[in-house]
Amino acid sequence: QVQLVESGGGLVQPGGSLRLSCVASGVIFAIADMGWYRQAPGKQRELVATITADGRTSYADSVKDRFTISRDNTKRTVYLQMNSILHEDTAVYYCNWARAPFASWGQGTQVTVSS
Repeated sequence: QVQLVESGGGLVQPGGSLRLSCVASGVIFAIADMGWYRQAPGKQRELVATITADGRTSYADSVKDRFTISRDNTKRTVYLQMNSILHEDTAVYYCNWARAPFASWGQGTQVTVSS
């Protein structure tokens, strides 16, 4: 059974940085295209960034040039480096496959931006 466990969120000031991690189990991680998603209060979940099995990345316009997605196949982990964080980045962040059909969603990790 696939399990995705996110971590690394927290309270951060505008302009600050965080690195989120997502460990995947129950899957051949090295061949999986992965994505980071987020859901802000009262809004639908949205795709933030994706990384293919061979390392190609893509980003939502709202995070381009601020966030970086990466992966370490030896650790079965995908990362999201968040820099120059803005108030509007406040959300619960999740990882999953880069496209549907999705695995069961994990609990996510909360990122709260506040001065």
